[in-house]
Amino acid sequence: MKNSNAKETARIEAFSDGVFAIAITLLVLELIAALHVKSDEGLLQVILDHWKSFLAFTIGFVTILVCWINHHVAVEYITRSDTGFIWVNGFLLFIVTLTPFPTAMLAEYLERDTQAAFAMFSLNYVLISIAADRICSHAYNNHLVDEAHRKFFYTYKKIYRYGIFYNLATFGLCFVSIVFPIVLNILLFAAFAAPKEFAAKLHRGKAMVDSR
Repeated sequence: MKNSNAKETARIEAFSDGVFAIAITLLVLELIAALHVKSDEGLLQVILDHWKSFLAFTIGFVTILVCWINHHVAVEYITRSDTGFIWVNGFLLFIVTLTPFPTAMLAEYLERDTQAAFAMFSLNYVLISIAADRICSHAYNNHLVDEAHRKFFYTYKKIYRYGIFYNLATFGLCFVSIVFPIVLNILLFAAFAAPKEFAAKLHRGKAMVDSR
């Protein structure tokens, strides 16, 4: 039975990896489309004229990559699965495949409607954080996590709960000034680029406080 559960979890992760790969591939379609625009300009000028598309592609790529890293780390500690977990994981994959859409909007409206473009992209982050929170919370509450790592995983899932409020604040600030959302998103990338290390620092800090 144990081997069956492990195999089932592996299949979920393998399927998820495939969806992440497809989502990243879809991002590049916006760049390819720029080359098909009929123009008498040279190649270099066409590339320079579409710098927004390259910027949006880079941001979108990093977003999906960081999301994949966090998903990969979470699944490392999840040794069992149930129907509910498959559905919440599917919700995350739905948001990931949706990411190329707000990325395309960011590229198209970066100069014409900057605040709205950043707001829509930030809203995508809110949805991602909600999906990540649901995956970790469901796994923890339904004892799908290896018992030896439950205490650490509890800290790990908490960073996604905090992430929801963090991203909601970033989303709201988009309508005030885009400077603050840009800074906050950079900090978000820095923290979640290494989620295991980030959670470990918080876990050690909590352990020190509890020991006093």
